[in-house]
Amino acid sequence: MTSSGPLAGIRILDLSAYIAAPYGCTLLADQGAEVIKVEPPQGDNLRKYPSTLPGEGRAFLGVNRGKSGIVLDLKLAAARDVFARLVRDADVLVHNFRPGVPERLGIGFEQMQALNERLVYCAVTGYGESGPLKDKAGYDQVLQSMAGICALQGTPESPQIVYGSVVDYYAAALLAGGVSSALYQRERTGKGQFVGVSLLRSALAMQSARFVWAADEPRGAYRDMRSGGITGLYPTREGSLYISANTPHFWTALCELIGLPQLATDPRYATVRLRAEHADELVPQVRTALAARSAPEWEQHFGERVPCAAALEIEDMFDHPQVLAERMVHEFTHPVVGRYRGLSRAVKFGDAEPQSPAPAPTFGQHTRQVLAGAGYGAEEIEALLDAGAAA
Repeated sequence: MTSSGPLAGIRILDLSAYIAAPYGCTLLADQGAEVIKVEPPQGDNLRKYPSTLPGEGRAFLGVNRGKSGIVLDLKLAAARDVFARLVRDADVLVHNFRPGVPERLGIGFEQMQALNERLVYCAVTGYGESGPLKDKAGYDQVLQSMAGICALQGTPESPQIVYGSVVDYYAAALLAGGVSSALYQRERTGKGQFVGVSLLRSALAMQSARFVWAADEPRGAYRDMRSGGITGLYPTREGSLYISANTPHFWTALCELIGLPQLATDPRYATVRLRAEHADELVPQVRTALAARSAPEWEQHFGERVPCAAALEIEDMFDHPQVLAERMVHEFTHPVVGRYRGLSRAVKFGDAEPQSPAPAPTFGQHTRQVLAGAGYGAEEIEALLDAGAAA
């Protein structure tokens, strides 16, 4: 698979499953890297998640665009020999096995560096590389619960999950950044290195503004980053509208445009903190005013003067004029699913027009192609397939 972008020419072996590590590799593919997804005989479990699409998981398609796909059974010596050959020509290896499992499979960091000292080796774990929880399996909502995200979304007495796998996706971004930095250092030193990403670090890093505890603060110190006051979601005549009006300029414009200009000049509401303290007085007035129009009508009325957005559904994004103007939607053709629309890429580079992304691979779609590229002849490939080392 040829590509363009700042990472063109970089080859990544992706042994990972689920969301965090696979999507991190997809973000690298978006930047031009060649990503070979290596699946076990049972496949990535994300393929089997509930989906209304025929023959493939929607989540798998969304998380694995832009990759070629092969199947290797690394429990077999013949498959490990194939993998070793691939590692010698690779730039990056990514997996999300628990600590200790890679060594048992013969693909630990030191084992792989002995084959290729330029290899950047990235391991995604639930809890990190050390400590009492290092051997536990970690999942997005488990770490949300542990790291205080659920207590923030609801309350400590009634915690709530944040749906959308936010910890996984943030970990994916950390993976893409960490691997890119390691590749940059390799250009200066000639050597690869270990890169560790964990869901625990991701869950805390995405709360860095809350993860601050001064020496003299009590346990119950207020750590919520929400500004309070009038900022938030409001019902309108039709639909809901989110308003953010924390600055004096936006607050004044909001009051004027909803027909309550006297609120902007009232000294009791002069700051965000004061408006938060008087929310019980302000919010009912704002809600009453907003009931006069629909959410889209308020969006148009506020224009650029008040930051706001009607609460939409994901389907509305496929034809949203801003999304289309940014060319964020691409039409894919998949061997099983057929045509579908999905995200084109997450990062834009100005130097060259990027190539169109490929759809997520079907199970073992490129096994023969990748093995042939690694130097295996037709008879050798068939022997590996017959032995179950590849599929």
